[in-house]
Amino acid sequence: MDIDFTKRSTYYYELPQELIAQTPVEPRSASRMLCMNRSTGEITHHHFHDLGQFLRKGDLLVMNDSRVLPARLYGVREDTGSPIEFLLLKPTGEKVWEIICKPGKKARPGKRFRFGDKLTAEVLDTTEDGGRIVRFECEGSLYAVLDEIGQMPLPPYITEKLQDRERYQTVYARELGSSAAPTAGLHFTPELLEELKAQGIGEAFVTLHVGLGTFRPVKEDDIRKHHMHIEHYTIPAETAEKIRQTKENGGRVIAVGTTSCRTLEGAAAAYGGIRPCEGDTGIFIYPPYDFKVIDGLITNFHLPESTLIMLVSAFAGYENTMNAYKIAVQERYRFFSFGDACLFL
Repeated sequence: MDIDFTKRSTYYYELPQELIAQTPVEPRSASRMLCMNRSTGEITHHHFHDLGQFLRKGDLLVMNDSRVLPARLYGVREDTGSPIEFLLLKPTGEKVWEIICKPGKKARPGKRFRFGDKLTAEVLDTTEDGGRIVRFECEGSLYAVLDEIGQMPLPPYITEKLQDRERYQTVYARELGSSAAPTAGLHFTPELLEELKAQGIGEAFVTLHVGLGTFRPVKEDDIRKHHMHIEHYTIPAETAEKIRQTKENGGRVIAVGTTSCRTLEGAAAAYGGIRPCEGDTGIFIYPPYDFKVIDGLITNFHLPESTLIMLVSAFAGYENTMNAYKIAVQERYRFFSFGDACLFL
């Protein structure tokens, strides 16, 4: 039977609600890791701290060093005192941001809002997809104020309060700008990174600021009609050179997360290869797709019918991917942002 890779329902699987991880495991590297050989489809079960067993000297891990903004704000409308929630998406000017808010009907252009005693905002305009453009007013840096009063924008399927907000950051996060964490990297500890380095495994960083579009469901049954979100990325010269050398020496480039994968493949599609660059990507990867850069992928388990499971299906093979998810459910793996990891090589 022919598989129609353009149909959304092709990527559906049954997931029991109780397998959606609500809290991270401790330590980070104690999470489980399903490993698949893409050539044979063979699956084995491990823990993330076993990662070095699957990597070789000369391999290169490419990680996304974007840091999550504490971008969720709770405040009140100045004239009525009624409550409002803002979620910052991206800056469009000096202290001017595109946001989404609820309830939206309270946030018409000209309305003003207060968040504690250090931050106010005025709505300037509405966006095509129902967001708002707002100008913030505060003393000094907006980022410093957000760090003080903002809350982590956890995905909607996580309902438990996060006790330590650093647990929604990777240990190597440094470039502030994401609305969601690049979660495949949450499993690394400084100790594991040192172990891998001692083993001769290289590390390199890209930056892709993760937007909330990563959680946007695919609504069209023909996925080719899906409007893919755009995200900003940077590939530094040092990373481009490390990738070139790794390929030249026969090593493997392993993307840590779908965001690193989309950065590398998006740049390769735009420029015909990897070079130092900065830009926006809206690359939508689904089967069949010819990967130009990556040889391996570390990722978490993704939502049914999401663009992320489509990407994994393109890389690992559709039947391999759906089989891996079926087995992960049977084996009671933990799913989504705070869940367990997969390694596809």
